[in-house]
Amino acid sequence: MAESAAVEFRIDRRSGVATYLQIVQQTKQALRLGLLEPGDRLPTAREVVEATAINPNTVLKAYRELEREGLVEGRRGLGTFVTRSLGGAAAADDSPLRAELAAWAGRARAAGLDRDDVSALFTAVLDSTFEGDQNR
Repeated sequence: MAESAAVEFRIDRRSGVATYLQIVQQTKQALRLGLLEPGDRLPTAREVVEATAINPNTVLKAYRELEREGLVEGRRGLGTFVTRSLGGAAAADDSPLRAELAAWAGRARAAGLDRDDVSALFTAVLDSTFEGDQNR
């Protein structure tokens, strides 16, 4: 049986984003970064509830959404398993693009920007770069 993947969900109750969507988004991010791979088991609803103090139905709703999108599958009595990856070579730890982005983030921090400033700036650049794309 596959071991549970090392993904820990962090819930930001002040974000304005529905809790189940935060789980969906964080799972997709882990898939893109290669932290989750096909065959990995997601934490059980009970494990997520114990770590985050959210309602078990919220976890199950997130897992159903991920299943609907074809990213995971539930196996009765065994858990929920990743069925496909979203990762590309550019997201890998050893990718030149990732290294450039990490260097840029370091410069932004050194310039006095905090996490929210960097996020807002990055999002604005992404939005203008991918303007008109359907897959933002």
